[in-house]
Amino acid sequence: MAEAAGIEVIYAEAGRAWRLRLPTTEALTAGDVLACLRQHAPSWPEAAYAPVAMAVFGREVGRDARLREGDRLELLRALPTDPKLARHARAGAGKPG
Repeated sequence: MAEAAGIEVIYAEAGRAWRLRLPTTEALTAGDVLACLRQHAPSWPEAAYAPVAMAVFGREVGRDARLREGDRLELLRALPTDPKLARHARAGAGKPG
């Protein structure tokens, strides 16, 4: 199956994900995509427009990262709870006092 042209932009929150495919006719950076996101995806949550970090296929990138056709730009948000602390709390809850 052939990959559709363009750059895919993904943002997710608990229980919901947003996806947008932007056609590309020129070289874009992650920052370029972020700058035009509100115009192309006005109904996305506010947090999507100011991500904590960005990644391409799971590898963190900066705003100056050049994107290629077929890339998936992931907009990352802050986690509500530190996963390490949550594991410790769950483990501690099961131990007798």
